[in-house]
Amino acid sequence: MKDQIKKVVLAYSGGLDTSIIIPWLKENFDGCEVIAVAADVGQGAELNGLEEKAKKTGASKLYIADLKKQLVEDYIWPTLKADAEYEGKYLLGTSFARPLIAKRLVEIAKAEGADAIAHGCTGKGNDQVRFELAIKAFAPDMKIIAPWRIWDIKSRDEEIDYAEAHEIPLNITRKTNYSKDKNLWHLSHEGLDLEDPANEPQYDKILELGVSPQQAPDQPTSVTVTFEKGVPVKVDGEKLCAVDLVAKLNKVGGANGIGIIDLLENRLVGMKSRGVYETPGGTILYHAHRKLEELCLDKDTFHFKEIVAQKFADLVYDGKWFTPLREALSAFVDSTQEHVTGDVKMKLYKGNIIDAGAVSPYSLYEEEIATFSEDHVYNQADADGFINLFGLPITVQALKKLKGKA
Repeated sequence: MKDQIKKVVLAYSGGLDTSIIIPWLKENFDGCEVIAVAADVGQGAELNGLEEKAKKTGASKLYIADLKKQLVEDYIWPTLKADAEYEGKYLLGTSFARPLIAKRLVEIAKAEGADAIAHGCTGKGNDQVRFELAIKAFAPDMKIIAPWRIWDIKSRDEEIDYAEAHEIPLNITRKTNYSKDKNLWHLSHEGLDLEDPANEPQYDKILELGVSPQQAPDQPTSVTVTFEKGVPVKVDGEKLCAVDLVAKLNKVGGANGIGIIDLLENRLVGMKSRGVYETPGGTILYHAHRKLEELCLDKDTFHFKEIVAQKFADLVYDGKWFTPLREALSAFVDSTQEHVTGDVKMKLYKGNIIDAGAVSPYSLYEEEIATFSEDHVYNQADADGFINLFGLPITVQALKKLKGKA
């Protein structure tokens, strides 16, 4: 097996796992060439110095793939339009980024003539599935190397031991060794004290995208989001590209303590895990999008979309982005968004999003029909016949019961 692996493309972040994987691959696959690929999905300063670090630890080269625009437009917006939330809370920040990254890994692996693709996901996590299902979708014959499933290292402490022995510089210590994932949409925190669900998260120490609700301003912040066909295009009247729009809402949302969740989730691999997620801008967008749908969608479509949203979220969480069902659901969702256009006003206050009005040229709300004042379009007497017919099954059943007692 070792002789067959001469060139490996590695999903590289410069974090603990992938930092030690480069020398480990070279040690265990006969000095194979390792090409590192870092996906820029909005993690900012984490990309600084990666090329020097990757080469110093044994990589022959580093690709930095700017995927921010694709992430938002091709993955986040379809998920937002579907209103997909995993288990009612998680806005899928890590989940929809992995298929995009994996697709780019395959493209580079093919261009480089690589024999294998490697990743640093653990055998306990969801990301191994998300990466590998996407790789199978585009390179079904590609060899996949997942060191966590085959090496002798058993813990993050042992990873640090390995890094120290190989003089690999790290940006973490044993006491600050949270497992994190950051992109333009969110930041997740797992491990250390969070592994015990009884422990209250140390928000003053772990939050990076914003502040806790207690530390947020004592006055509300107003924000208006404009949508066109279900896609956010403006904030407070300013037209922004997709990446800048998310970044702006992250800033205003983070400052007001928006989008912090403590979730005990059911992982795909069968266990429960605990994580703290920061998704300030995404939380605002989900709230605003659903508010606009309340105004613009008919009852049957609105209710059926709730069913679709749960299935869509499960597919994304499980790494099934590149599947016929996900594509079919997206086609359905897109058809529902034709008239989801308008403005949603909100007030952000200490972790809360307070509705402050919504308008749309496609609003299905008619004040003249819904009003409690006098109107000339709704005949209240029509309700007699409607209730008689609507309640006919109940009436028949009740009569049968009475006859049975006679």
